[in-house]
Amino acid sequence: MGITRRDFLNGVAITVAAGLTPMQILRASPLTAQKTLYYPPALTGLRGNHPGSFEHAHQLGRDGKGFDFANVSVEEKYDLVVVGAGISGLAAACFWQQLKGKDQRILLIDNHDDFGGHAKRNELDSGNATLLGYGGSESLQSPRSNFSAVAMGLLKSLGVSVDGLEQAFDKTFYPDLNLSRGVYFDKRNFGVDKLVSGDPGRMVADDIPRDRLNGRSYQAFINDFPLPESDRQALIALHTIDKDYLPDLSVEEKVEWLDTHSYSQFLRDKVGLSEMAIRYFQQTTSDFQAVGIDATSCSDARICDLPGLNGMKLPPLDAESLADLEDPYVFHFPDGNASLARLMVRHLIPQVAPAGKDMQDIVLATFDYSQLDRPSWPVRLRLSSTGLHVANVSDGVEVCYMTGDRLHKVHAGQVVMAGYNMMIPYLVPEMSQQQQEALKQNVKAPLVYSKVLIRNWQPFIQLGVHEVYCPTAPYCRVKLDYPVDLGGYRHPRDPSQPIGLHMVSVPTLPGSGLSPREQARKGRAQLLGTSFEQHERLIREQLQGMLGAAGFNHQRDILAITVNRWSHGYSYFLNGLFDDEDEAQKIITTARQPIGNITIANSDSDWSPYANSAIDQAWRAVNELVNSHAKEEA
Repeated sequence: MGITRRDFLNGVAITVAAGLTPMQILRASPLTAQKTLYYPPALTGLRGNHPGSFEHAHQLGRDGKGFDFANVSVEEKYDLVVVGAGISGLAAACFWQQLKGKDQRILLIDNHDDFGGHAKRNELDSGNATLLGYGGSESLQSPRSNFSAVAMGLLKSLGVSVDGLEQAFDKTFYPDLNLSRGVYFDKRNFGVDKLVSGDPGRMVADDIPRDRLNGRSYQAFINDFPLPESDRQALIALHTIDKDYLPDLSVEEKVEWLDTHSYSQFLRDKVGLSEMAIRYFQQTTSDFQAVGIDATSCSDARICDLPGLNGMKLPPLDAESLADLEDPYVFHFPDGNASLARLMVRHLIPQVAPAGKDMQDIVLATFDYSQLDRPSWPVRLRLSSTGLHVANVSDGVEVCYMTGDRLHKVHAGQVVMAGYNMMIPYLVPEMSQQQQEALKQNVKAPLVYSKVLIRNWQPFIQLGVHEVYCPTAPYCRVKLDYPVDLGGYRHPRDPSQPIGLHMVSVPTLPGSGLSPREQARKGRAQLLGTSFEQHERLIREQLQGMLGAAGFNHQRDILAITVNRWSHGYSYFLNGLFDDEDEAQKIITTARQPIGNITIANSDSDWSPYANSAIDQAWRAVNELVNSHAKEEA
């Protein structure tokens, strides 16, 4: 039994069926009494880089299609045009207003049918209630340790309280239910479907206090693995005995070795694990590093707190990496960083939502998308509009974009490019070849965040888990949604009632020997070739294998599925196995140079897939434009 048609229709499917553009889709928000004509967060099916959001860009970049930009007439004029309405693009518009005044005419365009970029809001209707989820940018990562004064200043101006977010997160909710983390061994790779609870290990970016993990001893935990006795004993020793696996090397030589060898090589060549035992670790780095252990250096594995590296008397971790391990990962809105995007949109276009003052009143605020692009507003946000050509002209910049099948052109005094770095060379062909090549080095990692609404979560209670790591299954991580009560929204408390599952999949090619960039390219092609029906089948099979022993029946218990497909997901970031750090910094600096009245933002321009990086790069980009204009006037 498949998901009903209501569950898997996406914007394009509705368009085909009804002959309408996405802006004409009839869809109501379960959160509001007032029905609206257009409300993307409530759509299920394929979201993220949804059908209709990337085809024109592929025609330009991948297929080399020619567009007649020269013969398109200018339709509108703005002080600033921002290409990309994700966190960085929205922050750039906020900073521009801050520096230049609220009377400035600003246009933001975005190829998706919703704003926020990767900060995607998902709403799942259970019939009796609407559950919120995040389809991309998840949380604020170590804000007290790693956020700049600029990023913290923006949060404060929007009414975001870091202390308030921490208080809203019930850190011991799942531990108080005697739940722990577990591991799912799938039958295809381990000969049996088995879920083992009681993982005693901590995680990078951990939301559970270390003394409340409800873990068993490593001996008890690992001895339940469906592995041969010799493998289980080897894994127990690896986790419990601090050993120097590189005894003949100096500290400097050890660091060099760890930087240049993968964690899978370490486990195979230095620890001596079997291939079956190594398989247990394969996807431990997928969620955080966007590659498996075969493309993750031992130094990066250390950042993820993987075992075997603590007995070598290595130098301490850098402050940022240590914060990722030590700081609580609890700065989370019920819809992830979509609330941050919503706060910025409400700040820029107040008419889109009822008046509010902080993060408390944004969570359940009614958003009227028909107010995003009104001629009378100083700031306009135009969705389903793919930027295709941006060129300096004598009196500013001309921007061409496609909405539906029609090409448009607007004039801007200045432009911020806040989309994917690797796409910018195709949009701004006047830049130097050196800069084009530098921008193309940021090959974003594909990933999938699927949200699954289940009828109840009694199987999790019975199995004693709230989060499950899956070494070889399609989805590497499956977890009950974060327990956050904020702004009138209350996280599900009753296991007999519906809840949202968060499932993470990163398409990689384990054992291929390919670099992260090549794995990302091939993984992206694989992802774009996977239909919603195939995603649905994989989700159903994995959840049935994982939870079936506790009475879960996928045909009865799955109520809705939203697949947030990000063919261009995480920004590329430094990988010690394949990148030289000094050379990488030169590439970053070259890639984000201004081109006349055009400058570049987005977290890509810092090789850092974090919301605070997106904000910092927006601040840099806007200041480059403002300072450049000030010099010209002087």
